[in-house]
Amino acid sequence: MSSFRIDKVASMIKEELSLIFLHKIQDPSLSLITITSVKLSPDLKLSKVYLSVYEKEKREEVLTKVNELKGWIRTQLAGRIRVRFVPELEFFIDDTLDYVEKIETIFKKIHESDNKEND
Repeated sequence: MSSFRIDKVASMIKEELSLIFLHKIQDPSLSLITITSVKLSPDLKLSKVYLSVYEKEKREEVLTKVNELKGWIRTQLAGRIRVRFVPELEFFIDDTLDYVEKIETIFKKIHESDNKEND
């Protein structure tokens, strides 16, 4: 399968999942979630969905709740997209922003130490 098709289906799934989380899920603990990316297997049967959760301390709780709703979410997705087979959904926490924060902190420390040496 061409990577263009895979990317297009992944983008469509990401957009529809975002709308499902925004409009269909009424749980307030799942309100501050962002779908950051969707990665599809080459056969389009497995979809890895990466979530960004605003409140870091609630990540595991949110992931557990989302996994409990996985079947319902997949059913909602099936009604919104036109593909022969709706992929299985696997949800993961996207911790990319944690790495960005860590690197920014390191840069700040380096910059501060450089300023102290120059004084």
